[in-house]
Amino acid sequence: MTDIKTFYLPDLGEGLPDAEIVEWHVQIGDVAILDKPLVSMETAKAVVEIPSPFSGKVIRLSGKAGDVVLTGAALIEIELDPNLPQRADAQDTGHHHGPTSVGAPSGATEIIAPSIAPEGAPTLDKESDDGADAGTVVGAMESSNAVRSEQAIAIAGVKAMPAVRALAKKLKVDLSRVRASNADGVISMADVKSAAANPSMYAPIAKPPVAPLGAIKSQVPIAPKGAPTNEAEGFEADQPIRGVRRNMLRTMSAAHAEVVPTTLMDDADLSAWSAGEDITVRTIRALATAAKFEPALNAWLNAKEGTLRRHSAVHIGIAVDSPDGLFVPSLKHCDTRDALQIRSELNRLRDGVKNRSLPPEELSGYTLMFSNFGVFAGKYATPVVVPPCVCIVGTGRLYHAVVPVLGGMETHRMMPISLTFDHRAATGGEAARFLKAMIDDLQRAR
Repeated sequence: MTDIKTFYLPDLGEGLPDAEIVEWHVQIGDVAILDKPLVSMETAKAVVEIPSPFSGKVIRLSGKAGDVVLTGAALIEIELDPNLPQRADAQDTGHHHGPTSVGAPSGATEIIAPSIAPEGAPTLDKESDDGADAGTVVGAMESSNAVRSEQAIAIAGVKAMPAVRALAKKLKVDLSRVRASNADGVISMADVKSAAANPSMYAPIAKPPVAPLGAIKSQVPIAPKGAPTNEAEGFEADQPIRGVRRNMLRTMSAAHAEVVPTTLMDDADLSAWSAGEDITVRTIRALATAAKFEPALNAWLNAKEGTLRRHSAVHIGIAVDSPDGLFVPSLKHCDTRDALQIRSELNRLRDGVKNRSLPPEELSGYTLMFSNFGVFAGKYATPVVVPPCVCIVGTGRLYHAVVPVLGGMETHRMMPISLTFDHRAATGGEAARFLKAMIDDLQRAR
């Protein structure tokens, strides 16, 4: 009797209800091998490579590149081959292969919290050492606290990271025609960007074949031949919201529905600063100082359970703008790092966002949030608090103001600051004390 197994898209450890197919590493009729790459899926945070839970012939694929699959929905069907390695039924793989549990809609899991928020992060009071997080890993892996780096895999002779393949797909670069600059033959982000910048040297990815006439009825009138069109640029057409922006939609909607926001605004006088001081680093250190002075805003609120957790460590979520959407990497232990360490970590996180190489755990776990929107424009704002955090601080565009001093008037450089807090979790007095402590630290000479 033929034994056909269905593999359901597991929770990729981020609490998201779905993921987008980036690239299948097997096709119908191919032989999937246990723990070998099966498919690359893009979530709102990273490109995740899913290994095969079985060995055997691929019978059915649920979707193609670009399709969105719900967590818990059928992903692939495999006809088991008894002559190939299989995992014992009783062997724990660290995740659930079956459909979603009772209580969730068919083909989807219940959304507990948006993934951009630090909900569900490890308890910050103590470090976990029992390997409990192994359940978020897809496929069989040994439980360990060691950090594992993502490995490049070879497909059709081309070696590249899943994030690099995703970038190539977005830029329409054929990886098979890209020369790797690294000695190990692994194609890098820079290689793909170089190929995109020189399209005459590389063949673009072929477009899918056009469906037979009449097979699909277009809902949009076809423009006359030669008429200008913006369809290629994505204008004048409804486009599906995917990836990071889809998660941003969920997160902002949840924040609007759940938080009771109140905003305080003030200015910090930076006239005491020395020339060339790092504005972002000084601001982050001031945030850490304020969090220690007034811990009510360095907290998580669980309104459903009616609990408030104040944190001893200060982990700041740094809002980073990117073409793909908003990312919030977590700069951990800001209260114990010096200025050079903070700058080095900021650079690493920024590059990780740019290359889409940050693992999901580095995009969660922050205890309060920071947005430096003033690098673009604007003095004051009402930043959005994302649960379970209760506070976000935004800094606006620096400006010069005439201020009275003893014996006359002077022009000082000023930093506008906007503090939005969840009034369910903190009082106005607590928020004002937090803001004053931050301003006092910023106004000190170093």
